[in-house]
Amino acid sequence: MFDWNDIRFFLELSRKGRLTEVAKSLKVDHTTVSRRIAALEKELDAKLFESTTRGYVLTQAGERLLPQAEAMEGASATIQDHVGGENRNLTGVVRLGVPEGFGSQFLSRDMPLFQSLHPGIELEFVANDRFVSLSKREADLSITLARPRSGRLISKKLTDYTLRLYASKSYLENHPPITSMEDLKEHNFISYIDELVPDPQMLYLGEFVTNPNVTLKSSSIVFQFQATLAGAGLSIMHCFMADEFDDLVCVLPDEIEVHRNFWLNTPEDIHDLARIKAVSHFLTELVERRRKSLLGI
Repeated sequence: MFDWNDIRFFLELSRKGRLTEVAKSLKVDHTTVSRRIAALEKELDAKLFESTTRGYVLTQAGERLLPQAEAMEGASATIQDHVGGENRNLTGVVRLGVPEGFGSQFLSRDMPLFQSLHPGIELEFVANDRFVSLSKREADLSITLARPRSGRLISKKLTDYTLRLYASKSYLENHPPITSMEDLKEHNFISYIDELVPDPQMLYLGEFVTNPNVTLKSSSIVFQFQATLAGAGLSIMHCFMADEFDDLVCVLPDEIEVHRNFWLNTPEDIHDLARIKAVSHFLTELVERRRKSLLGI
């Protein structure tokens, strides 16, 4: 009978691809990782990985083992959580994949409240607008701009939110007045780098302005926000970010308004864990409590 711990090493190597990264994650020597993988391959009488210039990749046998190993991992977590006793239920690490702007400008300010409610839970935020793989355990929960179309996930719409066009007072004082959409032709814009945008629905500007004069681009919404605040140009920003700053002015609010939503996603096998439920419940209550801020009303 193979050792469950060898399955842990198998899963980590399938996700990280390199012995040194697995060793760092599991706090062992890389030779230990190699030895545990070799032991598992011998026990199963199957070669599970091929070593390539890109790192270790799964063989066909490894691909067949992967979903079964992930199911074992989920079952192990469930047993620990459900049988471990009341005092263990709300402890442990929860990693949340979250869009950069939503995490840094909205969620971060309520972290002291979460810590006071759940002192035993350690939160990790992966601030990234790109897709975070829940199946590879890059995160335990993720907040995305659209509902995932694949994977064994439980997804629900977390909240609607609104974006509008903003400029700093200093920018508006030093540039031609804006009273109509036609006036926008004379102005500078800040936006995303088209080929690096993680989701096409984030290219809001093109929905309203034909051939805008974009003079500054960034893959970071926080950089765009700071540049707008500094007076570098106009940009379409989340209301929950921009409305907090008196120096930012909403431009043509009746003509330019974008409506989007966030989705909260959890793998089926850990959805019912107490710590996962605690984080999910906190996020759901938080967005409901601050709904007006999200909608810009």
